[in-house]
Amino acid sequence: MSVFGKLFGGGGKAGKGPTAQEAIQKLRETEEMLTKKQEFLEKKIDHELTTAKKNGTKNKRAALQALKRKKQYEKQLAQIDGTLSTIEFQREALENANTNTEVLKNMGFAAKAMKSAHENMDIDKVDDLMQDITEQQELAQEISDAISKPVGFGEEFDERMDVLILDELEQEELDKHLLEIGGSENVPLPNVPSTSLPSRHVKKKEDEDEDDMNDLQRWAMEAL
Repeated sequence: MSVFGKLFGGGGKAGKGPTAQEAIQKLRETEEMLTKKQEFLEKKIDHELTTAKKNGTKNKRAALQALKRKKQYEKQLAQIDGTLSTIEFQREALENANTNTEVLKNMGFAAKAMKSAHENMDIDKVDDLMQDITEQQELAQEISDAISKPVGFGEEFDERMDVLILDELEQEELDKHLLEIGGSENVPLPNVPSTSLPSRHVKKKEDEDEDDMNDLQRWAMEAL
């Protein structure tokens, strides 16, 4: 008979063993009972220790009896500690086993579902389908590239517009530079003449006098 059978009263091959949940519950109940027993023994040990101290000088016999009982209680307490450790180990092992059982059960269920989902799938058809999808994606990309590519007229028009814009920017920069030069440099202007210019009437009079002198000279030469 197994350890679990002896512990929980299983009877031979005909008897059905307890489930993991039932065994875990029984072990928890046992742990609770032993924990209460521990608390009771700890109180008894404290009581006997107090009795021994109280009768240490007055009643030596009573003090020795109290110490003897204290040692017995401590021995029982140590046994319970060992039992609790064993039960705790068993309970944790059962809990882990129960968890693993549920995990394996669910994994098996998922494996069956996956197998059922793949029953009607042909790997060759899947490969063909993926190849068709790849080809269609490449074709769609080529069409998109062709549509988005600018035509020749558009390129030439864009270049001409760029040249005009560049010329305007250069002219604006030149105008700005000239304005900066005009505002920063003071160009000296010529001084105003101090003497007044001869009038037109005076100039004409001088010409007439010169003509008269020339005529006078010509007459003098003819007289000779």
